[in-house]
Amino acid sequence: MLKYAYYPGCVAKGACRELHASTTAIAQALGIELVELEKAACCGSGTFKETDELLEDTVNARNIALAEALNLPLMTQCSTCQGVIGRVNDKLKGNPERKARVNGFLAEQGHHYQGSTDVKHLLWILLQDYGLERLSAQVRRPLTGLKCAAFYGCYLLRAQTVTRYDDPYHPTSLERVFTALGAMPIEYAGRVQCCGWPISSYATKASFTMAGRHILEAKQAGADCIVTPCPLCHLNLDSRQPEVEQVIGEKLGLPILHLPQLIGLALGLDPRQLGLERHVVETSPVLEILQRSR
Repeated sequence: MLKYAYYPGCVAKGACRELHASTTAIAQALGIELVELEKAACCGSGTFKETDELLEDTVNARNIALAEALNLPLMTQCSTCQGVIGRVNDKLKGNPERKARVNGFLAEQGHHYQGSTDVKHLLWILLQDYGLERLSAQVRRPLTGLKCAAFYGCYLLRAQTVTRYDDPYHPTSLERVFTALGAMPIEYAGRVQCCGWPISSYATKASFTMAGRHILEAKQAGADCIVTPCPLCHLNLDSRQPEVEQVIGEKLGLPILHLPQLIGLALGLDPRQLGLERHVVETSPVLEILQRSR
């Protein structure tokens, strides 16, 4: 059985509780054991580094150390957490002096970072550890007829420069998962671009314009939904979609799914168990497409 130290991240326990619920649900269905790191801290979402890079390194070295103490790889289901924690792991593994300095701070709390484990997003685990052939064999309700547009998130693709699991500008990982589940991948330029979340607090109009451009482009390409492995992207594309519509002057109404929700549907899990009713943009059109294809 595959076993991981599960780092849920802040958003999956707060604004996007459906992400935590769907992640744990599909892990159980797939036979993946998750040991939640209940004492882990927020990764900082990249903001720590802007003023204190040593703080970012120390906080996330501690997160990794918690997984190392269990002798397990650390699993995230957030693009941003993957990028930040994975980047720190890469940095400290290659810099003994920085590692020693960080461990000086960690020792005060009884922790020690070794650099002995991996940081892996759920997406990479499905592709590399679990395997798409095995995933496809678990499908109980093929997503036939559903056209899915990927939205990767910047941090998942480009935050790590040492360890990379996919091409940062021409990725195929999500599309390969869609195909394994029976869905049809939709190509569009915005899938590898920024959703606008990082600037949403101080340049809201520009943020919503970016999000609206991506959603509209995916919709015009024929997508029935956008699927993202990043809860921050989900917040900007789903929860703020009504405001985005006002900014760009276009009606969108395109459902935004978390990656584990899409997988859960293919595994035959109850949509309520996956939290599909929690979204701002109605997800019922996705369920209607799947119902028609049965």
